[in-house]
Amino acid sequence: MNNELQLIWQELQGDIKTTAAIWQLAIIVAAVATAGQINGALRNYIMQHAPEHWKLAIGSINRMLFPLTSLAFVLFSQLILSGWQHTSLLQLASRLFLAMAAIRLIVYLLRYLFSPGGWLKALESIIGWGIWGLLALYLTGVLPQITQSLEDMRFNIGKNPVNLLLVLQALLTVIGTIFIALWLSRLLENKLMRAEQVNVNLRVVLTKLIRIVLLFIATLVALSAVGLDITLLSVFGGALGVGLGFGLQRIASNYVSGFIILLDKSMQIGDVVSVDKHYGVVHDLRARYMVLAKLDGTHVIIPNETLITTAVVNHSFIEHKGQVQIDLTINFNSPLELAIQLMRDATKQHKRILQTPLPEAQIKGFNERGVAISLTVWVADPENGATSMQSVLYMDIWKLFKKNKISFAKAVTRPDQIGG
Repeated sequence: MNNELQLIWQELQGDIKTTAAIWQLAIIVAAVATAGQINGALRNYIMQHAPEHWKLAIGSINRMLFPLTSLAFVLFSQLILSGWQHTSLLQLASRLFLAMAAIRLIVYLLRYLFSPGGWLKALESIIGWGIWGLLALYLTGVLPQITQSLEDMRFNIGKNPVNLLLVLQALLTVIGTIFIALWLSRLLENKLMRAEQVNVNLRVVLTKLIRIVLLFIATLVALSAVGLDITLLSVFGGALGVGLGFGLQRIASNYVSGFIILLDKSMQIGDVVSVDKHYGVVHDLRARYMVLAKLDGTHVIIPNETLITTAVVNHSFIEHKGQVQIDLTINFNSPLELAIQLMRDATKQHKRILQTPLPEAQIKGFNERGVAISLTVWVADPENGATSMQSVLYMDIWKLFKKNKISFAKAVTRPDQIGG
């Protein structure tokens, strides 16, 4: 245990039954109460006045302000009291509030960078317990002994002598710089994705390139900061190249295909496409795969290589519209011209149906049942599906035909279907 901690524990043992400890305890309680009141008032103000898309981020920062406000109150009180009494309890409390602030800051960054999930909650718990554990080891004086033991565990990487403590420091530094790089890339990504004057595919490409560059720079800076020779990465770079050449060909192909799709603008977020047996809306374009939102609410993950090597039907490549067609047959005794006009009239009362190009009702041919007629319309929102539009049109046409005494053709029974 270092001299500072040893002195704090000695003062705390001596002051535990004196008024000095009572004063310090009262200050800590007052600090917590004051911080709670300030944060509660700030939270109410945010919920009433802040924009909706700011509330989540500001709310997370507000959680971090509680330990920071308490810490500031305790440090200010410690500065005043240190002139005439011991402040060992306040010193311990300041370290606890600092640890709490660090935990909440890391949790905020994790929630800002990653989507919610079970693994994220588990990671938050691990980080929280880890920080509290390190603080407990520090306060008990065990941490210096552990660090010394880790430093004594020496080994060589090539011609460079390293120890286990240096490896752990490098790992933590790399993780920290990567978090900073991800945070910066997320900020830039949010700004770029709001730049409507830039093509959406170009925005996606730029955000992915920015993230890759920032992660690469963060790794180099972290390794240099801990004193490791970055030329060691040449060994791992060669191994990675061999791995990509032999075992990761498909993965590399998917990444290259992803950038090709984004750059040639053959597909964009919001397009209505058909890939193999899947029909839906392009929900997201990522470096390795495309997320297709089907009309039944499910999502299909399609590798980018598939989009390059197979035929993809982009229903909204030139214009964002889709075709809806219905077929029916009326009997020979029904007025054909009136039936065609009524089918066209049925399309005029629906906002989804475009009037340019005009809906078309045409005769497809004659059969043993009657006259086959086809109605073709175009909708501005094909991502909402064609089945519901077909159902509504069939119902409206059926009502109009019934009102105007137009009969649908009946099924013809073949001789082999007649029972004996």
